[in-house]
Amino acid sequence: MRVPRIFQPQDNLQQGQTLQLDEDGVAHIGRVLRMGMGDHISLFNGDGNDYLAEIIETSKKSITVTLLSCEKNHSESPLNLHLGQVISRGDRMEFTVQKSVELGVTTITPLFSDRCGVKLSGERLEKKLQQWQKIVVSACEQSGRSIVPIVRPAMTLAQWCAEPTEALKLNLHPRASHGINGLQLDGQHQRVRLLIGPEGGLSDEEIAMTETQHFTDILLGPRVLRTETASLTAITALQVKFGDIG
Repeated sequence: MRVPRIFQPQDNLQQGQTLQLDEDGVAHIGRVLRMGMGDHISLFNGDGNDYLAEIIETSKKSITVTLLSCEKNHSESPLNLHLGQVISRGDRMEFTVQKSVELGVTTITPLFSDRCGVKLSGERLEKKLQQWQKIVVSACEQSGRSIVPIVRPAMTLAQWCAEPTEALKLNLHPRASHGINGLQLDGQHQRVRLLIGPEGGLSDEEIAMTETQHFTDILLGPRVLRTETASLTAITALQVKFGDIG
């Protein structure tokens, strides 16, 4: 049986340490998986390590574990991939966040564009950001990652495109002259910023702005893909070319 993996946001975990799981950990390990004393689980806190732990005490509201060992997790891709995703409707954004983390994305920035069909602000936007970050954590638990990607605060497309970066900046465009296979990366800077637009595509003004900001247009193929399909296809292709898939 696979040892369950649980995220615990505690700094400086060490072998031999005894700690109590947080509320989410108690709910999953105790009430969902119904694990008890003597069972083993794996903890991670985002530092890139996995910590094997043994349950030593349980109650309805708390679970205490002892950390048995620490092991470096080697599941991170050599490609640092920052996804700039224009916010999509319904559960499409959640699907994109979840699957992009499984595929190895490093950072996600939700974006607003001219044709973005989602209106979010204030408390509603903050709740969405928290929800997406929880989805990131769950995807890490499932996929075996121990470094947790960050969902950054949402911003406009123009703000994101103008941020200074050493990364190769990419924009999907149906009239681009080449695909991902024609790209080259500096060996010392395996960094990519990938822009994925909304269902209706970027406006002419936004496309011109990406050109001004030195984005490289790339083509995924002859078929028109939905926004969530385009992001995952592009991430996969980039991981095959520069990362650790394939």
